[in-house]
Amino acid sequence: MSSLVLAGYATRYGSTQEVAEVVASALRENGLDVELRLLREVLSLAANSAVVLGAPLFMFLWHKEALRFLSRHRKALIERPVAVFALGPTHEPHDEQEWQDARAQLDKELAKYPWLKPVALEMFGGQYNPAKLRFPINVLAGDVPASDLRNWDEIRARAADLKLFLEPG
Repeated sequence: MSSLVLAGYATRYGSTQEVAEVVASALRENGLDVELRLLREVLSLAANSAVVLGAPLFMFLWHKEALRFLSRHRKALIERPVAVFALGPTHEPHDEQEWQDARAQLDKELAKYPWLKPVALEMFGGQYNPAKLRFPINVLAGDVPASDLRNWDEIRARAADLKLFLEPG
């Protein structure tokens, strides 16, 4: 097995892809070889020594591509270190209960995969851009203003911290 880390992501409107790109860049800056891919495009993990898996929570459900990825690659994921991140709350002002509820929902989703033992599990703020919403979500959303709670410094720092968990040996 090589020492190539997969930074895999699922995204609905592109926000998680942007976070995954920053995570991959931070890992590379810390000396790791990283492959950035959409989860649905990953056919095998044979070339990967570790996985960073990212996906958004949307309406309190984790992205279905992330759940499919976990099911499809169970055997390989059990054999490798896996770090997980999710994008959650998107609205200001900061609501601690919303953050706790989002984390509880992510924990509930991951509990469906008791074999998964992430070396790190992070919840980041997400982005909300009503201009990107499709019907019927755009109608249900009403006139909530755009927001972006992604803290890029925190994301880079958490990604850099992963090096110790993802390096071979």
